[in-house]
Amino acid sequence: MARRVVITGTGLVCSLGFEVPEVWDKICAGKSGIGKIERFDCSDFKVSFGGEVRNFDLTEHADVTSKDVKRIDRFVQFAFAAASKAIISSGIDFTKGDPYRHGVLVGSGIGGLSEIEMQHDALFDKGPSRVSPFMIPKLMVNAASGNISVHWGLKGPNSAVATACASATNAIGDAFRLIQLDMADVMVTGGSEAAITPLGLSGFARMNALSTRNDSPETASRPFDRDRDGFVMAEGSGILVLEEFEHAVARGANILAEVFGYGMSADGTHMTAPDPEGQGAARAMSGALRDAKMNPDEIDYVNAHGTSTPLGDKAETVAIKTVFDSHAKKLAVSSTKGQIGHLLGASGGVESIICVQALLDQTAPPTINLDNPDEGCDLDYVANQARQLPIRRILKNSFGFGGHNACLVFGKAD
Repeated sequence: MARRVVITGTGLVCSLGFEVPEVWDKICAGKSGIGKIERFDCSDFKVSFGGEVRNFDLTEHADVTSKDVKRIDRFVQFAFAAASKAIISSGIDFTKGDPYRHGVLVGSGIGGLSEIEMQHDALFDKGPSRVSPFMIPKLMVNAASGNISVHWGLKGPNSAVATACASATNAIGDAFRLIQLDMADVMVTGGSEAAITPLGLSGFARMNALSTRNDSPETASRPFDRDRDGFVMAEGSGILVLEEFEHAVARGANILAEVFGYGMSADGTHMTAPDPEGQGAARAMSGALRDAKMNPDEIDYVNAHGTSTPLGDKAETVAIKTVFDSHAKKLAVSSTKGQIGHLLGASGGVESIICVQALLDQTAPPTINLDNPDEGCDLDYVANQARQLPIRRILKNSFGFGGHNACLVFGKAD
């Protein structure tokens, strides 16, 4: 029998704040963290707004020095802060127990993009001798996992996932599986991203993937609305502490929720567009339910990928209908990307924490800016106002470029 896996700690960094209770309160109040980008001048850019993390100083959120900060990329800094908060909230003491049973698995879709840009400029402006010796360890996608492992002395499974916008959800699912299979007792897991850079913003804008509502950033991300015109780039990190159930009980941990199932698949149809019939997404959802040994009608709420793209939101709606059939109309379904934007590879980490809060507060977060539902988007998307309702089981969806689909089932730990 597979071992039970529970969530005992959460930590995040996003455009709405740095503390889980603060961010959750803002989510439920329908507040937006989207605004004009301030880190660099984007007055000549097609898109000039996003879910930017402002006034962030890692030394205020983790036990590090300013010298340490200079040696890690912004995406690693976010992960480090979120991991520190998650570990503290879990109450776990990593100096006790077997370090080879404690692991890390943090995903990122892009990794250290800002470092690549800075060192490219150094190379061509000043020559190869001026490229930083810290460039490679700063930009690697696995730098978040590696730095967390080193700082806390976690010597168990250590890996990283890069499946575009499904990265964090895949990371959490893979960490869940490692504990199930008795390869670890504790895993620090989630995702981190810091792709709001000149190159990152330009690249996504040139793909016509982003909303261009420069005159109204707070209303730009509008999942499932007929007037949506693309997603809003965001940055940050969401990290969870997963723990084997008996291990958590033995140390008197506060168990927040349980991970019941994990499913994954590929569309196999296009590098950037979803399968319009949502077949791959439906397969991942069904796989997560099967893994959880649950019927579709046992799910109360779906935390949707819901990026506010014309194709993606319709495909996800079709997939939900395929999996849940008549129960689809009874589900509460929402996307919080209208408030925090799309954190790319980190989105599944932050949104999984939102799922945990939904279970704890018995509240479905809202889909803001949903004023006129698209004709093809006809489910209950908890439009504009949070809703209290009985929630025991949640399905979390994440889909990424390359056709990556990853889904998790969370619930109350009985």
